Amino acid sequence: MKTRRFIDRVKVKVVAGKGGDGCASFRREKYVPQGGPDGGDGGHGGDVVFCGSKDIDSLVALYFEPLVRAEHGGDGKGQRCFGRNGADAVVLVPCGTEVRDFISGELRADIVADGQREVIAAGGKGGLGNVHFKSATHQAPTERTLGEEGEELELQLELKTIADVGLIGFPSAGKSSLLAALTAARPKVANYPFTTMNPVIGTVVYSNYDQLRVADIPGIIEGASDGAGLGLQFLRHITRAPVLAYVIDMAGSEAREPWDDYTTLRHELQTYDPALLERPAIVVANKMDLPDAVEKLAQFREKFDVEIAEISATEEVGIAELSQRLRALAQRGDVEGQRNVCGGMKAAD
Repeated sequence: MKTRRFIDRVKVKVVAGKGGDGCASFRREKYVPQGGPDGGDGGHGGDVVFCGSKDIDSLVALYFEPLVRAEHGGDGKGQRCFGRNGADAVVLVPCGTEVRDFISGELRADIVADGQREVIAAGGKGGLGNVHFKSATHQAPTERTLGEEGEELELQLELKTIADVGLIGFPSAGKSSLLAALTAARPKVANYPFTTMNPVIGTVVYSNYDQLRVADIPGIIEGASDGAGLGLQFLRHITRAPVLAYVIDMAGSEAREPWDDYTTLRHELQTYDPALLERPAIVVANKMDLPDAVEKLAQFREKFDVEIAEISATEEVGIAELSQRLRALAQRGDVEGQRNVCGGMKAAD
């Protein structure tokens, strides 16, 4: 099966349209030998507009066509004919796209909603025709103005996926299986590391038609903050998620202890962005159907004071309860609630 290329960061150049030139013209009609000025204005140059679209999940189109040009405005003509305005260049981008100046890093737009339109580069104003320069003492003006140049910018676009819950875990912790059990998403699932190569979004639909978007990103490993593995480069995709779910292999089936995995994950998040540790969070104790999981969970509870959901993603045990707890966390907005569920090491007795 052919897979689509996923691009979440791209450099582009945008060029807005130039305004059309004003016209210097005079009436030349029969029986009007000395007609006054009638030069029309130039049309405005087209804008470059970025528009959010829920139907797009990658910046791949701009990766292959990184130059965006809007249309120039038409020149003014005689008989007070105005030039045609240049057509805007409208580019569809995924919801969650940040647009920054490539040199300064200044944020120019944050496109988060479907249909949200942002003028990124403004077209130039059209020039004035000579009709604007006529006065009582200046009956035959030849002056006119030229159209202004449109804005020309180099930009960095970065996609930060919009989700309500971000799944964080080591490779093979069962994040993809969990996403498939929770939602209608069908991520690639296998028993080897780094099955998930790109962020995958699934939606939980509740009986009252509430929806919860869940993001699965490539697994994080120790040393990710130093460039190891795949996960850290995709952590930007959970920076918008108000809730984090640490998916832990509680059976230790990959020859690692679950408490070590949890500590490592929090360390890597702290290195990337300390604010992530302040988000409401839950530990998803996965693979509870395997030997040693119950015993290791008891030890885990002794070490950490955190909210824990016990599940088996492959057997789909505990999934319904987890989906309700995730919805409750996503709806919780008070600071005290965030402090209670984020948790850390228990204080010594």
